[in-house]
Amino acid sequence: MKNIAKYISSTFLIMALLISCDDGFDDLNTDKVRLVSIDPTYQLNTAIIQGAPGYGNNLTYQVTIVRQMITPFAGVGTGANLNQDNRAATLELWNLGYRTTIKNLVDGIASIEDDPEKTNLLSMLRIWRAHQFMILTDSYGDVPYFSAGKGFLEQIPFPEYDPQELIYDDLLKELEEASAALNPANDAVDQEVMYAGAGISDNISAWKRLGHSLLLRAAMRLVKVNPAKAQEFSAKAIAGGIMTSNEDNALVRHDPSFRNAMGTNLNGGQAPFYYLDKELVDFMQSNDDPRLEAIAVRYVGSASEGGQIPENADRDPDVQIGMPQGFDNTTIAPQVAADGVASLFDYSQLDRTRLGAPEAPSFYVTYSETLLLHAEAIVRGWASGDANAVYQEAIRAHMEQLADWPGETTVPESEITAYLATHSLTPGSELEDINTQYWISSFLNGSESWANFRRSGFPVVAPNPYPGGELKTEDFIRRLTYPDAERTVNSANLDAAIGRQGPDILDTRVWWDVE
Repeated sequence: MKNIAKYISSTFLIMALLISCDDGFDDLNTDKVRLVSIDPTYQLNTAIIQGAPGYGNNLTYQVTIVRQMITPFAGVGTGANLNQDNRAATLELWNLGYRTTIKNLVDGIASIEDDPEKTNLLSMLRIWRAHQFMILTDSYGDVPYFSAGKGFLEQIPFPEYDPQELIYDDLLKELEEASAALNPANDAVDQEVMYAGAGISDNISAWKRLGHSLLLRAAMRLVKVNPAKAQEFSAKAIAGGIMTSNEDNALVRHDPSFRNAMGTNLNGGQAPFYYLDKELVDFMQSNDDPRLEAIAVRYVGSASEGGQIPENADRDPDVQIGMPQGFDNTTIAPQVAADGVASLFDYSQLDRTRLGAPEAPSFYVTYSETLLLHAEAIVRGWASGDANAVYQEAIRAHMEQLADWPGETTVPESEITAYLATHSLTPGSELEDINTQYWISSFLNGSESWANFRRSGFPVVAPNPYPGGELKTEDFIRRLTYPDAERTVNSANLDAAIGRQGPDILDTRVWWDVE
């Protein structure tokens, strides 16, 4: 009996100890440092900052395809310079999008989509998600969209690829709805970096104008495949209120804490490798464009990369010589002699101390680009107004925008006025004039410049004649190829997209890119 009593007493003692040990168990085992949730504002900011155009996702293909810059060197820089499919480079944009920007935006939206106190933040996330998906689908064509970024949220590890037409239908809807829902009377979003971070007090209205400007951009992508829808949504965008000044520009402001990835490459190992394209330099020189002086530098007489020193730097627009395409560093010597330069290192470059600086801003959507699309809508009869006045204001806006870069990049008012006096819309060639200026205004924003080039067919530039290129049916690269990893991990969905869209090669056109 005593043993039984002792056993019962021991049992109660153990139970009491276990219960007492459980007190504070959750608190004891919770990491006080590690985050258990993320503020969606920071996820928005991460997507904005991390998505900035850089080296591999900008220079290797996009900027080179549209004849803005060129490298004659192979290796990691192989891409549009040789018209070759370098899948170690075509995946850069894909990985950046799906691993960073889309993942953060989709997760941020899911965390607050049912919160009536977060309507403005939700709208910002939706607008920026649409922007990032435009870049992805414009570059690759059919991509994972409706189920993308939901591997954790909905256990979808192998997302389906959606037809680009359906993607654009939803992008238009998202941009229209999210822009309309923004209301300065609702929740403040004081810590977003795009506008509040720039000191703009009414950042909600600025985001609203950004949303409508992106809606106009998306609508104009459809001019050849669905002109009725393009007209409908461009009208909605303009009526809703698009950008009104350079203060509305959507950009990343780099600083010593977060440097421009393109600038760090061009000031590091890639410094002697990239040059301004002959087509760009020739066009700006023939038009007496004062922007060339802000963009270019030539290290005159450089016989090697060692000659690219400040003492040899000449920024006079008249001495600039763009590098032609069609050569690599082993075959360019005869052209070097014909052009009268000391070596390939003597061609004009993007000035690495100014537009190519590590702390130079990265522009996503600008007032100038938006005005040019507005001018095109007027020319097409889809909007009212003076197309030439809007066109000239767009050129002025970009010239004034140059002052935002470090160094001496401000275009004097007298030179802006002189340029505009000789550059009005040419009757019968309005679309060419507008979209050729878009080529200049979107300089360094390769994804957008390339998309508008395919959409509009302008500027009229010569294709890259490199003899070892891999293009089979097209003069220009029309899309980027899918990452090889997709063949390994998501092959069934990848095959469905290829079967629907066409071969996974550089020649295949995306849905809206038609003759």
